[in-house]
Amino acid sequence: METGQGIRLGADIGGTFTDVVLDVCGTPYSTKVLTSHDAPEQAILDGIELVTADAGIRPAEIKLIIHGTTLATNALIERRGSRVALITTEGFRDVIEMRTESRFEQYDLDLVLPAPLVPREDRFAVKGRISARGEVLQPLDETALDRIANQIAGQDFGSVAIGFIHSYLNAGHEKRAREILAGRLSLPISISSEVSPQMREYERFNTVCVNAYVRPRMSGYLLRLRERLAKAGAVCPVFMIHSGGGLISLETAAEYPVRLVESGPAGGAIFAADISRRFSLDRVLSYDMGGTTAKICLIEGFRPRTARSFEVARTYRFCKGSGMPVSVPVIEMIEIGAGGGSIAWVDAMDRIQAGPESSSSEPGPACYRRGGDRPTVTDADLILGKLDPGNFAGGKIALSPDSARRAIGAEVAGKLGLEPWAAAFGICEVVDENMANAARVHAVENGKDISGNVMIAFGGAAPLHAARLCEKLGIDRFLVPRGAGVGSAIGFLKAPFGYEAVASQIMKLSRFDPEALNRLLDSLRSTAENFVRSGTDGELRCEVTAFMRYAGQGWEIPVPMADRAFSAEDRDRIAADFRDTYADFFGRAIDGAEIELVTWSVKVQDIRPAGATLSLDTRGRPVRIRDSRTVFDPDEGIERRVGVVERGALSCGDRVTGPAIIVETETSTVVTSAFDAVVQDDGAILAIRKEARRVPR
Repeated sequence: METGQGIRLGADIGGTFTDVVLDVCGTPYSTKVLTSHDAPEQAILDGIELVTADAGIRPAEIKLIIHGTTLATNALIERRGSRVALITTEGFRDVIEMRTESRFEQYDLDLVLPAPLVPREDRFAVKGRISARGEVLQPLDETALDRIANQIAGQDFGSVAIGFIHSYLNAGHEKRAREILAGRLSLPISISSEVSPQMREYERFNTVCVNAYVRPRMSGYLLRLRERLAKAGAVCPVFMIHSGGGLISLETAAEYPVRLVESGPAGGAIFAADISRRFSLDRVLSYDMGGTTAKICLIEGFRPRTARSFEVARTYRFCKGSGMPVSVPVIEMIEIGAGGGSIAWVDAMDRIQAGPESSSSEPGPACYRRGGDRPTVTDADLILGKLDPGNFAGGKIALSPDSARRAIGAEVAGKLGLEPWAAAFGICEVVDENMANAARVHAVENGKDISGNVMIAFGGAAPLHAARLCEKLGIDRFLVPRGAGVGSAIGFLKAPFGYEAVASQIMKLSRFDPEALNRLLDSLRSTAENFVRSGTDGELRCEVTAFMRYAGQGWEIPVPMADRAFSAEDRDRIAADFRDTYADFFGRAIDGAEIELVTWSVKVQDIRPAGATLSLDTRGRPVRIRDSRTVFDPDEGIERRVGVVERGALSCGDRVTGPAIIVETETSTVVTSAFDAVVQDDGAILAIRKEARRVPR
């Protein structure tokens, strides 16, 4: 962690655990607390009480709190949001149900499309039309809006979403509709031209519906959080980490909670990117596995891949197009329901399955003895010897191997005629293979080969599974950083104050209009800077990106641009930059084809000093391990005694020969017989495949 920035706290609410990290002028204190789903803020307060006591300070001494959460994501996946009324242009009532009319699983004759967030009876259409050039073709029917307001007022709606055709070019009708409805209703109102001012009506309409769907729930939670923090003495500023990896104010987050849909996982990607920069690793696979989900993210050039949109709650595993599209800037990753709490079961074909349903923290895995009786990945890890039943979560939770065996025996082993240890191994193999498949799909979708990457594993469960996952993916090295068990929360403390403003304005390059473009960029730059200045007065960096395509193509590619005013002389330079980028993506450019500018992005963030860089030590000196326990060895298919060593007892340069387990308070690193592990200068553990000790490129 960076020093000299006072006392700061990061809090990450996950589906099973809430991670809290306190940085006291560079000295870290951390804890994991079971998430309270009825009052999620309670876990943060409990965590603050623990870490401030460890540090010997009062909550009032905390200068800054940075928070990330999966609450918005979980509300979408579990469909636990508010009832939304969607107001849209006449003739476009069914856009969010028709989707793009594409079949994401072409040969599935029983294909079922995901149900829209807003059912048809809750969608209202009004006259009024904006053209594709932003001109008013038909005035807004304000009388109809009055009638609709009466209908909404008489029912139990919790929020309103407004999405009109081409409003990303001209927001006048949406703003007027909000004004009329706000005068008649006491409900939060979201408009698509502010939530996601981008072209493509289905994606934009769905995004504003998502914002409206989670807005009452998230606004109420954030208000309670602020009030309860103040009562506990923590009266410092509170910022949220958004899906794109920057920080926004609590007020902005409450108004645009769709920006929080990938909030928690974004912190993990920032954490991994910081580690990659520290060790000069330009090709990294970030692997974050917690209690409920696992996240895979590609990091190149010390930065996680980003996108303008993503999908949440995919109904077909790994299948692009089967989820809900959300058009906001995001760190690009793939997420699956494979965490420590993922429930194992046997399907109709007698195959072991795991997830996506999770036991979460309530009641939790069977071994927690909190009322859960269904087997989970954590139960399987315990039976296989990966976990110490008496020292889980630093001894805060005593695990019961007998409860784990009973659950696995009843639901998996008994149904398949297996011994409990064999069923446990099957559960872990299924989970590891699912994660390997997710990583392969993510790599293929991005045109990458990940076998040469270094994996960075973090989250409470990732170090338990990282070695096996590397074996399946052909990866020779993985790093387990210090604080890996609470990596996302540490990432929050490294996140810049940043915001990305995006807007569509289609312009053929042959009709390049620099004045119109400069007006758009000035507006986006002002929007982004205003958000960032609410949290910092430091020096800022601005990045401008144009999303371009050949005329007639359906999708665009990102082309980095200079941060300055454009003139007519820049047209040829923009064309050349596009062709070069297009050739990098697809192998060659298309000569003579018309080029279009479609969408512009302006990202503003404060400048953070770069930390010291380190070199990976792949040699190390062997250490003698005295303690051991029985662990199932997947390479040999037998149970055997393996060495167990406390991470705190290891020093820089120590080498642990696999198989072994390196234990710590918030996680354990399983070093299989295929790997050795070497402790690095900063305390990180580098696991190296025994037959491959090459220095990373």
